[in-house]
Amino acid sequence: MPSVQEVLERNKKAGRGSLIGYFPAGYPTVSDSISALVSMAENGCDVLEVGVPYSDPVMDGPVIQRATELALANGFRLKDVFEVVRGIRQSTSVPILIMSYWNPILRYGLHEFSEDLQKSGGQGLITPDLIPDEAADWIAASDLNQLERVFLAAPSSSQLRVNSVVENSRGFVYAVSTMGITGERESLDALARSVVDKVRQAGDIPTCVGVGVSSAEQVREVNTYADGAIVGTAFIKAYESSGIEGLAQKVRELAEGLG
Repeated sequence: MPSVQEVLERNKKAGRGSLIGYFPAGYPTVSDSISALVSMAENGCDVLEVGVPYSDPVMDGPVIQRATELALANGFRLKDVFEVVRGIRQSTSVPILIMSYWNPILRYGLHEFSEDLQKSGGQGLITPDLIPDEAADWIAASDLNQLERVFLAAPSSSQLRVNSVVENSRGFVYAVSTMGITGERESLDALARSVVDKVRQAGDIPTCVGVGVSSAEQVREVNTYADGAIVGTAFIKAYESSGIEGLAQKVRELAEGLG
């Protein structure tokens, strides 16, 4: 199976953009989320981002919060995320990243989580509330299990902070487009370009832009200066309103024109 970084670099070399699609594990049920994520891979997502529902999602907007709350109410437990990854992996070789806040992983056990992620067929982990300075154990565990690790760079990040993020990330750097929580926005913040510029200055690693990306035009625009666009809220809204067919249509719409 290709790594996330290999897919992003291959697409860039071929002159096409990349689309990373987020969907919560266990929403609305474990089996439903597997079907949804497989459909996303089949309809144009180059990388899948599987969200871990959490009771204190400080970075998530109302649409994602509502979805993850329903998953938790329907009985989702952290171990179920590996069932989701295994289920996806039976149908597609598209790279899979888990996105999780750090506390659930600590409660599960970092080394156990890393081993279970690798065994289930996942490629790595996005950690929105873990900075490289505090990630020595995760860096060691990810190296041991050959997992990619994605740290975040924000508009408020200094160049020194971005340098550390680039040095310690594997796969790509998650460039936060604007300050605030996830959700749809009519126009992407110009600060997104400045974050990508800082990443480019720091080293040679792909960078993908997320938070606020919701339209085909924005996906194409992001791919003119970054290596991929990350979309979540728009996909969940499509699923909420029209089920898996609506989700598949939205993925195709946003992937159109990437090359």
